[in-house]
Amino acid sequence: MGIKGLYSIISEYAPQSVKQCEIKHQFGRKIAIDASMSLYSFLIAVRSGGEMLTNESGETTSHLMGLFYRTIRMVDNGIKPLYVFDGKPPTLKSGELAKRTARKAEAAEAHEEAKETGTAEEIEKFSRRTVRVTREHNEEARRLLKLMGIPYLEAPTEAEAQCAELARSGKVFAAASEDMDTLCFNTPILIRHLTFSEARNAKEPVQELDLGKVLEGMDLTREQFIDLCILLGCDYCDTIPKVGPKTALEIIRKYGSLDKFVESVKEEGEKSKYTLPEDYPYEQARELFINPEVKKGEECDFKWEAPDVDGLVSFLVTEKGFNEDRVRSGAARLAKGVKSQQQGRLDSFFQTIPKTEEEKKALKRKNEEKAAEKNKKKKLEQKAKKAAKAKPKGTA
Repeated sequence: MGIKGLYSIISEYAPQSVKQCEIKHQFGRKIAIDASMSLYSFLIAVRSGGEMLTNESGETTSHLMGLFYRTIRMVDNGIKPLYVFDGKPPTLKSGELAKRTARKAEAAEAHEEAKETGTAEEIEKFSRRTVRVTREHNEEARRLLKLMGIPYLEAPTEAEAQCAELARSGKVFAAASEDMDTLCFNTPILIRHLTFSEARNAKEPVQELDLGKVLEGMDLTREQFIDLCILLGCDYCDTIPKVGPKTALEIIRKYGSLDKFVESVKEEGEKSKYTLPEDYPYEQARELFINPEVKKGEECDFKWEAPDVDGLVSFLVTEKGFNEDRVRSGAARLAKGVKSQQQGRLDSFFQTIPKTEEEKKALKRKNEEKAAEKNKKKKLEQKAKKAAKAKPKGTA
């Protein structure tokens, strides 16, 4: 699920932390990718006539099609991908998983009904809502990656947390996931839209978020940032009614921590305008973000190898019905990527100089002024719209 509204807050209060770039700008970098999130996006996006791709036996192949060709395009662009699969979900996440299961069951019913009476758009909409990544999908993906010579790891629990650990320890440049909660796990760099941007008709550029600049621009400590994310709504805690993104940020800035805010709400009782959920394990959620169960980066070994061409043909062509010429062509591109020596990145020769306290304060003032100006402009636009609506008909 990620963190609700976090990107909008970051883009408004710490715009300098977000960089939009083309996929080719990631050349020469090792990137840890959230495998489950990628497979889910492939099952959603790689379709024909609104339905997932299948072979003659009726087996789903969208996840394999997406994983094979989009990984190859990453390698073509000089990226060394490492996929990380989810392990056992934290106990605290069981409530969220139960909700997802219930929502998918409802979507499945609606999908069947739409087949009988709905439009093509409704059928496709509910079909997408029923998608889930199964154990079989994961097993097939791991088998494919091994044949491609692309390394993968299985995380003890959350893949995003393991990706963040690998980035933090210097094993890879960044963690790649669509889930914004990857920032809560302390990845220095989060890359989004990486697998989306590998599609030939991709509309969104790659997004690169710098956690250090996020904290600096929003003037928050890492602990305060995590508290903000919990307030916004994460996989481990329900949201608090009447607390939207801007209110959440105001609360953290006013109280300094989620602990003090919760204490204040409890003290005010019925007088408080906020009502805490009956079950609100924010302290456990915070602990999961700060100290997740991961395998230490220095203990993780992986390497990129030449593809097993015959193995790929046997699996993708013979078993799954892929086009043999395309599979062999893709394998050749993988082999070329492994052999080629990547040009050193220019930014690796320079050391980033930390900002002084004065520069940090100036940046904070600048961001606050931008946010205030944006809000002022928005209010004026809303006022103008109201005035236009209230204007009597026929007046000049």
